[in-house]
Amino acid sequence: MRITVVIPTMNEEAGIGGVIESVKKALDGTELTYDIMIVDTASKDRTKEIARDMGALVVEEPRRGYGRAYKTGFERAEGDVIATLDADCTYPAEEIPRLARLLVSDDLDFITTNRFAQLEEGAMSAKHTLGNKVLTFTMNFLFHVWIRDSQSGMWVFRRAILDKLDLTSDGMALSEEIKIEAFRKCRGREVPIEYRRRVGEVKLSSWKDGYKNIRFLFKKRRTFKQTRKAP
Repeated sequence: MRITVVIPTMNEEAGIGGVIESVKKALDGTELTYDIMIVDTASKDRTKEIARDMGALVVEEPRRGYGRAYKTGFERAEGDVIATLDADCTYPAEEIPRLARLLVSDDLDFITTNRFAQLEEGAMSAKHTLGNKVLTFTMNFLFHVWIRDSQSGMWVFRRAILDKLDLTSDGMALSEEIKIEAFRKCRGREVPIEYRRRVGEVKLSSWKDGYKNIRFLFKKRRTFKQTRKAP
């Protein structure tokens, strides 16, 4: 099994080195082969330089957007399995081998993670926690997905399912959209993980991004075509 680890970046020099190092530590010496891809959306700091020096492939994406970065990374990924992480050391890269093996052993297509299961103190503000709960409830209600964390950005999935997924968002809403698509059309599971304090500057605009995500959910629901879940 080959894994491509896709990490979107924008001015993440404080954390990107630690994330790449944690991926290498997790996967070196295992039976898994891997490559690390940084999709950078016009960083002005040393993010790209650090990533290249540490052996990661850097893909430059001039178009802004969290979702746009991921879609570009997915198009370029060559691994049988894609794993995603943020560049701020919040997600446990050491879990990638376990989740990749679980994908195979349990014949799954897509695994997402639940940060609330082991939330480190100070890792998420009360405002962000409330926003996540509202978004998760709304997504579950509209699409009958039934997960606990609609905004988690750590996923492990088979690259082959991308042809089945209709991913339209170029923004933060891709995080919820990929779960809607995968759980409705493929074999998916949510797995608990530890979520840690961020390294580097916080870029999320809570109310603005939350409002956009809510709007996106209702828009997608209006255009959503009912599909039969894969057996």
